[in-house]
Amino acid sequence: MKIAIIGGAGFIGSHVTQRFLDAGHRVRVSATRPEDTARYAHLHQLPGASERLEIVQLDLLKADQLPVFLEGQEIVVHSGTPFQLAFQDAAGELLDPTITGTKNLLAAVAKNPAIKQLVVVASVAAHNTHFPLDVPGREGQVISEADKPYFSDQDHPYAQAKYLADQEVRKFVETYAGDCSVVSVSPVGVMGKPLSDREDSTSMGMQHLLRNKIAPDEFFQLLYDMDAAFAVVDVQDVARGICSAATTPGLHGRHFLLSAESYPISDLTLMLNGKAPAGGPRTVYDAGASKRMLGMEYAPATNFLGQPFSRL
Repeated sequence: MKIAIIGGAGFIGSHVTQRFLDAGHRVRVSATRPEDTARYAHLHQLPGASERLEIVQLDLLKADQLPVFLEGQEIVVHSGTPFQLAFQDAAGELLDPTITGTKNLLAAVAKNPAIKQLVVVASVAAHNTHFPLDVPGREGQVISEADKPYFSDQDHPYAQAKYLADQEVRKFVETYAGDCSVVSVSPVGVMGKPLSDREDSTSMGMQHLLRNKIAPDEFFQLLYDMDAAFAVVDVQDVARGICSAATTPGLHGRHFLLSAESYPISDLTLMLNGKAPAGGPRTVYDAGASKRMLGMEYAPATNFLGQPFSRL
């Protein structure tokens, strides 16, 4: 099949690109700066890339670029929203790229009858903008896709952007009358091994902070002080869930939480340093639907934490 991956060079997207190439598909990956060849070098090294991978310019905020990018594609994966903790301009760096970019993509997909499946990689923040903390008033309870999402405009703009973009997807599904199946997956804290040596990855930066108990701001310090439960999932399992959502029929309108286990941050620090956790995991986000419908089985945190994943 011909598969377009927006954000296919990122932490999660790279693993998705790898899996689709391994399966023999043709893969088109979006590039905001295609002239920065080092940014995409790790993709060109993947088996099958020389024959079946292309890197194509795309800025989601420029709606006129989308028809060209999507031309001839059968499956689209949207994993191209910004993930960053530090910011100067919340609207310009997080809210607009995520919300407007998603709206532009949905509009373009609606006009392209060749596209049969769209997977939007949302986030646990689409269900709880207070993540990694529990939903206020539901502390200690298990959250599933059936629960009403929690939103607060006091939470981090990244989480707000993910929630608001997900709401656009839900509104689209309610009115869309075409043949494309639109599916959302919402991973919790994604950790594990990157395919790229890039050191500007927020996901890898998060692992570095937790491994070394560094608090870059008051919120992180609060997490350490509370020893908050943090839900995590292996990046390779997330990629597998995305690929399954992209190739499984009959999923239109479904939302899937992707989650392995939740541990106190103190235990994550131990595991990231190659030590055994002091206690056992708990379930905060119910991933049962993904197990039943996507065939998912999740690696325990002790499997994907505890090794030196980057040079950070």
